Amino acid sequence: MSEITPTEEKKSLNFIEVIVEKDLKEGKDGGRIQTRFPPEPNGYLHIGHAKAICLDFGLAQKYNGICNLRFDDTNPVKEDVEYVDAIMEDIKWLGFEWANVYYASDYFPKLWDFAVQLIKEGKAYIDEQSAEEIAKQKGTPTQAGTDSPYRNRPIEENLDLFEKMNQGVFEEGSMVLRAKIDMASSNMHFRDPIIYRIIKQAHHRTGNQWYAYPMYDFAHGQCDYFEGVTHSICTLEFVVHRPLYDWFIDQLATNEYRPAQYEFNRLNLTYTMMSKRKLLQLVKEGFVNGWDDPRMPTISGFRRRGYTPEAIHNFIDRIGYTKYDGMIDFALLEYAIREDLNKRATRVSAVIDPIKLILTNYPEGETEVLTAQNNPEDENSGNHSVVFSRELYIERDDFLEDAPKKYFRLTPGQEVRLKHGYIIKCTGCKHDEAGNVIEVYAEYDPLTKSGMAESNRKVKGTIHWVSTSDAIDIEVRLYDRLFVSENPADEKEGDFRDFLNPESLIVKTNCKAESYLKEAKAYDHFQFQRIGYFNLDPDSTPDHLVFNRTVTLKDSWSKMKDK
Repeated sequence: MSEITPTEEKKSLNFIEVIVEKDLKEGKDGGRIQTRFPPEPNGYLHIGHAKAICLDFGLAQKYNGICNLRFDDTNPVKEDVEYVDAIMEDIKWLGFEWANVYYASDYFPKLWDFAVQLIKEGKAYIDEQSAEEIAKQKGTPTQAGTDSPYRNRPIEENLDLFEKMNQGVFEEGSMVLRAKIDMASSNMHFRDPIIYRIIKQAHHRTGNQWYAYPMYDFAHGQCDYFEGVTHSICTLEFVVHRPLYDWFIDQLATNEYRPAQYEFNRLNLTYTMMSKRKLLQLVKEGFVNGWDDPRMPTISGFRRRGYTPEAIHNFIDRIGYTKYDGMIDFALLEYAIREDLNKRATRVSAVIDPIKLILTNYPEGETEVLTAQNNPEDENSGNHSVVFSRELYIERDDFLEDAPKKYFRLTPGQEVRLKHGYIIKCTGCKHDEAGNVIEVYAEYDPLTKSGMAESNRKVKGTIHWVSTSDAIDIEVRLYDRLFVSENPADEKEGDFRDFLNPESLIVKTNCKAESYLKEAKAYDHFQFQRIGYFNLDPDSTPDHLVFNRTVTLKDSWSKMKDK
């Protein structure tokens, strides 16, 4: 492996790494690098979060810093311990460890004290207007807002009302605490933003200790400050929030230290939707089978479908981090998993839609053991044995009684090779009363076994098979993209549920596979030869093996789309 010169390494840095290296060189924050990953525990993490995880934790790894996991649990209405546990599992699965686990709720007392400080300094007030009235008096981006009638309420009255807000004296929506900044600011976020509201629901950690809860914009930067974060990394929609982030910290800070916020482009994938609210709708309304349904863009969904952490890292490295949003083709993610599984997946034979093939000149009652290489891409992968017999299962699509000229699979009078086995010549077939083919007949050439001198005879087609004497029954779930629209989140086009792909899951229950798969463990990866990559679903039992299709061998979706 050739060494990377400093110049080449510099070129490979993303823009945030450039900032970090500049800060280190200048000795900013005492040469510390501290990041944080701050998810709200109101749903499962999706592939977009994986991009943020790789950046937040990756920076800490690369520059010998620390990354904390901090749950932004400021809204008890939507949050649950189930989501906390799932988030932790996903981060570990991606290969990262946090330095510390924090919760925004850890800082509720400090945030409360800071809010009281703002009130005492005349920089915050209780507003009793409705949400609609507040929105109206904030003005527009081109028109200044107007002052709230409560903006100059006496400090002592504000303090008293704020205390009663937290005691549960008032109803939800009856009043809020607003920062007093500038109602004429060109930045709408500066027009007296709401920093506390009333929520009368038990919190998953603090119970009913609080009824007044801080807003995200108020809590986020202060939590960064309390923890000592140096680089607070967000997605681009928070660019306009950054001045407010800095303003709050300026009111709070007692020394020169300031966390700095930087923004990168979020991940937008075709045929995918990243809204946790809409993903929750799919779960609750039964369009999918839970957050870890293999069609979901959640990290747990990709894991169950058979994606690997390495493939996701590879994908994220390919798309990189920029300062502008764009749409990434889902095919690039599929390419990443194909590339990874090609190197690691064991090759096996499985027949999805079986029809019986009988070799009429093979001795009845006899079997033989053939050798199959586990993975031709890995010389150290070893081999496993497969049983060969007179009666085999083949794919129904691998036989046509009346085939076109360029059909190179089984048809009367034509030869094909059986994978790992012999060259055979089709001699005919049998039909049922309805005219459907139920058996295919062929003769095998005993001198053409793979490895024999005669086996070099060229034939144009090779098909896979499973011996009837060795076959096991399996269930196969053929997963595909959840949506047929490239951008199902575009509400101008209609309700996102209108774009659900009716063929996103096809279940095949009468499939046959070689007995080697009986030893498979949950999440083990396999290439079903000529079909695709699959993994064993964790819900499988010894008597009922279920395999999920991770991805097809080739990108067939693009071809179908272009028709």
